[in-house]
Amino acid sequence: MKITYHGHSVVSIVTKEKQTLLFDPFITGNDLTDLKADQVEADWILISHGHSDHLGDALPIAKRTDATIISIVEICNFAAKNGVKKTHGMNMGGAFDFPFGRVKMVPALHSSGYETDGEMIYMGEPAGFLLQIEGKTIYFAGDTSIYGDMALLGETLNIDLAFLPIGDNFTMGPEEAAHAAKLLKAKQVVPIHFNTFPLIKQDPQAFTHLLPNNIGKVMVVGETLEL
Repeated sequence: MKITYHGHSVVSIVTKEKQTLLFDPFITGNDLTDLKADQVEADWILISHGHSDHLGDALPIAKRTDATIISIVEICNFAAKNGVKKTHGMNMGGAFDFPFGRVKMVPALHSSGYETDGEMIYMGEPAGFLLQIEGKTIYFAGDTSIYGDMALLGETLNIDLAFLPIGDNFTMGPEEAAHAAKLLKAKQVVPIHFNTFPLIKQDPQAFTHLLPNNIGKVMVVGETLEL
């Protein structure tokens, strides 16, 4: 499969069977991304939580491409009420076998709300995703701080690649993320959710130096790796 980083927390995966997964598609208003909201393609859109820099352009992209939104049930209900035809709601600890592979929803320590028409709407609990695709396991942490049960994920799953936020202020910073990587025992770790705004300015290379055995990889925007 081919995995591409598109700035902030936007990640896409294209499987061998040409299924395209798009994570947290914050495109409009994201000065770091290489994507254009009216051109990006997706078959599946995975949303970790309801903040505007993660829900982003998910709804118009889903409507245009006929993609299925995979998220916590409250976000899926919100999407359906706003014209998205295909959604698949999940909740903590639940897993489901999709045509592209298996998705398990796991906790994230954060919050989740979406402001519209001056009103903050509750968007369910924030989450991370564990994906098992083509014999590999990928962890997309979403926005989170470190928490002890990450060790359980590391003990029970052989994580090949983990996307971890390092921005601080709203999520864990580099030191906590490095500790989380140790708990997860991931073979490769890519930092996300940094440098988009002044409050989350970080040096991603400094983060990778905190990790053992050269497992850290900084992906520049638009870079693709094969797994």
